[in-house]
Amino acid sequence: MIRLICSCLSSLVIVATAVAGPADVETVSVSATGAGQYRFSVTVRHADAGWDHYADRWEVLTLDGTLLGTRTLYHPHVDEQPFTRELAGIVIPDNITAVVVRAHDSVHGFSGVTQTVTLPDR
Repeated sequence: MIRLICSCLSSLVIVATAVAGPADVETVSVSATGAGQYRFSVTVRHADAGWDHYADRWEVLTLDGTLLGTRTLYHPHVDEQPFTRELAGIVIPDNITAVVVRAHDSVHGFSGVTQTVTLPDR
């Protein structure tokens, strides 16, 4: 967002205000941990602005949108960007060969970059 501010000398000053956009999934690493179970390591980038606007979770879904797992992010990561978090024990049916990982933020919801990943050994 750009705001125009007029100073007392009537000159124009442009002030750029950082606005956190949607949360983007940058990278995903997935490994099999047992029969039909997987561990996901997901890197998310978001310009967290504090408790009012931050990346608050990421999800693993089938290609048709069935939710397989959610990693809740309990606090802003203002000074840690991008950040990586893991979730293990996600059970994925044998007929699924690829999944989508998406991130959510407290203002924009699910509107950022997603990643589609092929599961190992499938």
